[in-house]
Amino acid sequence: MPGKRRKARIIALKALYEMDSVGHESQDILSRLLEDTPAPDDVAAFAQELVSGVLGHREEIDAVIREKATAWPLEQVAVVDRNILRLAIYEMLIDNRVPVRAIINEAVELAKSFGGESSPKFVNGVLGSVSLMRTN
Repeated sequence: MPGKRRKARIIALKALYEMDSVGHESQDILSRLLEDTPAPDDVAAFAQELVSGVLGHREEIDAVIREKATAWPLEQVAVVDRNILRLAIYEMLIDNRVPVRAIINEAVELAKSFGGESSPKFVNGVLGSVSLMRTN
């Protein structure tokens, strides 16, 4: 059974995926997801924080992905992989509260659960390069 922070990351990933795929509003998606899968207040709050953080820094995060995944134009990266990277890069470079190793681990686990066969390796490779940018 996943821990609270992983549950929040899964909810955030699902919300970001839906926004990226079909353009629904984040609050509508989060409300629906939390209604379908009730979560404790701290999990819901962390999921909201992640989604807001990614959306608030999306241009900056996408620029990092473009810089570190040069073989893949951002638009050609699978939607789920792109949003796993966005979440992890937000936590790694902007939020900066979780150890890098834990962020990469969580992102790879999300890629294993929700991505394609090559997703974990791709996510791990990109985030390994991004981790070198973190100042602490």
